[in-house]
Amino acid sequence: MSDLFIYQPPTEPWLEVIYQDKDLIVLNKPSGLLTNPGRGPHLADCLLSRVQQQYPLAQLVHRLDMATSGVVVIALRRKAEAALKLQFANRSVSKRYLAMVWGTLAQTSGSIDVPLIADAENLPKQKVCLQTGKTAVTHYTVLQQLTDRALVELRPVTGRSHQLRLHMLHLGHPILGDAFYAHTEALAAASRLQLHAASLQLNQPYNGERLSFNADSDFVTAAGTLIV
Repeated sequence: MSDLFIYQPPTEPWLEVIYQDKDLIVLNKPSGLLTNPGRGPHLADCLLSRVQQQYPLAQLVHRLDMATSGVVVIALRRKAEAALKLQFANRSVSKRYLAMVWGTLAQTSGSIDVPLIADAENLPKQKVCLQTGKTAVTHYTVLQQLTDRALVELRPVTGRSHQLRLHMLHLGHPILGDAFYAHTEALAAASRLQLHAASLQLNQPYNGERLSFNADSDFVTAAGTLIV
């Protein structure tokens, strides 16, 4: 992070719990809060540390970017942690994101299969690299087309860093409010990154029951209704 960056994570609500059982806790992370701690004491406050205040053994099984809001699953027991991480690794977890993007999309739905790699000279940014990038696949559907922007549903098959942000940029439609990748107009069009992890489905690690979690954000509901 830049030396000019001032971390001021939201504190109200302190934690928004969607679901909890003996194995896991599911939360709606706000934009602006780190999922896991950064380097240095000034970046120690994060979703995980807040959960660990009550559940010291809690561990992450996946992450969202600081600027992204939405559903995050945290394991409360070691066995649950291993089982949940395996589900993410073998791609049996279903994830659905909602985003406001710049411009008018040429197609109402499609798939983006463009490999990504870390941008070594501009970390933590990532970039498209057709030669040595890792496979990255995203399915998208336009839910609502407005004059200069669109609400899209994004369903990632893979989970590369900044995947959704870069894939929409690759289409020529950066996500509004994206401080890393949006052009000037798209950046100024929103006060925060307009990317929200709206829904997630996985199997309960003990009994195998399929669980589904949904979360609203400050700009769109989990069902895809814009909040004006």
